[in-house]
Amino acid sequence: MKKILLTLILMISYSGCTQAIEFKKSEPPKIQSEQYQSVTEQANVLYAQNDIKQAQEQLLSIPEEERTAQNWLLIGNILQDQGKENEAVFMYNKAVQTDEKYYKAYYNLGNIYLNNNKPNMAEEEFKKAIKYKPDYAYAHYNLACAYIKSGKYSKARYELYTAIELKNTVPEFHYNQAFVLKKLNREKEAKKYLEYYNKLMENNYV
Repeated sequence: MKKILLTLILMISYSGCTQAIEFKKSEPPKIQSEQYQSVTEQANVLYAQNDIKQAQEQLLSIPEEERTAQNWLLIGNILQDQGKENEAVFMYNKAVQTDEKYYKAYYNLGNIYLNNNKPNMAEEEFKKAIKYKPDYAYAHYNLACAYIKSGKYSKARYELYTAIELKNTVPEFHYNQAFVLKKLNREKEAKKYLEYYNKLMENNYV
């Protein structure tokens, strides 16, 4: 599933500090039986080739007790691509039940909640993704988008700053930082980010 970049052009918000999420003591990720590892590899290739139907069939042929977090995630991705978001949420939750450190599943859950105007639920999922993958720029960015939707502009500014520090070449990061700074009446700083956004956009279309 492609990374989701939520460019919030006119409305978004946030404020405050990200707090640590408490988890149970984690168990080591499941080791898949060798016979199903080859099925997983084949399903991954089929998905990459956009042969979604065959990829799904391969994944569903793996018994539930043998499925890895990645298997559950990929099934969820396929369902989400088909517009079956409730079923996708179930699969992403199965992924984190299998491996609670599987940050990609938290990230995808956050995207679904954010797209369905549930920013508070999205915040919690993005925080979990960041807990297990602190250098994941897109998780920081989408957490900022959730904060913006809730009007938490100070918190959004911090997350956008972190996203930009991690990945400086994504135009949307700079655009939304300009938007947030303008909301915080920091016009001079906002102008700098908007100028950098325009520069990146120009370079992208050269």
